[in-house]
Amino acid sequence: MAVPVNIPIIGKEEVSEVISVLRNGALTSAANLGGKNVQEFEKLVSSFVKSKYAVAVNSGTAALQAALYALDIKSGDEVLLPSFTFVATANAVVSVGAKPVFVDIKKDNYTMNPVDLKKKITKKSKAIIPVHLYGNVAYMDEISEIASKHNLHIIEDAAQSMGSSYKGKQTGTFSELGCFSLYAAKVMTSGEGGVIVTSNKKLWEKLLMIRNHGMVHGYDTRVLGLNFRLPEINAAIAKVQMKKLPKFLLKRRKNAKILTDLLLGLDLTLPQKRKYEEVNWYLYTVATKSRDRIMKDLNANGIGAAIYYSTPVHKTPYYGKKLSLPVTDWAASSVISLPVQPMVTEDNLRLTARIIRGILA
Repeated sequence: MAVPVNIPIIGKEEVSEVISVLRNGALTSAANLGGKNVQEFEKLVSSFVKSKYAVAVNSGTAALQAALYALDIKSGDEVLLPSFTFVATANAVVSVGAKPVFVDIKKDNYTMNPVDLKKKITKKSKAIIPVHLYGNVAYMDEISEIASKHNLHIIEDAAQSMGSSYKGKQTGTFSELGCFSLYAAKVMTSGEGGVIVTSNKKLWEKLLMIRNHGMVHGYDTRVLGLNFRLPEINAAIAKVQMKKLPKFLLKRRKNAKILTDLLLGLDLTLPQKRKYEEVNWYLYTVATKSRDRIMKDLNANGIGAAIYYSTPVHKTPYYGKKLSLPVTDWAASSVISLPVQPMVTEDNLRLTARIIRGILA
């Protein structure tokens, strides 16, 4: 696709950092605090999101698993999460033996609906995983209030929302634990990777063990852990990307603004920022009845529009649940994401808008 919806933007700085890791020969580290690049990357993350600690791991999924382990979520526990998300959110819950309970979303920003959340809480509920989908910030004030009333943990799935904030607070820091993904298509990347942020020292110490087989000093496993370590090569890439992130976000914001102005007045649900919300524009997502035709025409013209989550998690063959989640079903059949990533030019945006106008006007 000539204009991909998302693409890793790698420059010579990343290349030279990777070469230096290869020359140096320390490709990974099983030390409690991780390798040199891992530690440098973690410092950059915690200073960016303003958390006390960050723990780098080898995927966004691993970040969720490690967070669930850290909170002792286990067999028989229920974890509340949206079905309108990437399947990793639910898979992580199943992987620790717990049961995912699917909650509907709000129409305005595709994130968990606090009203439906309340209805789904039972005596077995132990945790809530709100997802900051497409970079939109979930309704954390309401969700946090519900969580504290029912004594539930919150793990933020911030896989898609690095750089999004609400009232000046970065996603991932509204709760005890926030999980980010550094996958190749995200706003910044390490190829594969993830990172967990927390300001709780006990959880931080536990996460360091969990990512490294539950060990502190080698062969002294104290808790259940697996190999969730981030290799030094990936951390070296992530380190450079972290420094470029503010520039990436600025370009996305500019592109999103241009596209919004070009699409105003059409029969299309445009993405709306809430008051006090800053969005990272990971995915610029619109809803329309003419989705399939728009996608076909855009793709035919080299614009890599894509549909994220046309099959909600509860309808995948593995989960196969008959549930009433009306807004989730609406979103799954209506949304399409348009490219606004940093490499997208104003001409690309004009072409995108022209094709959509041609269909809807």
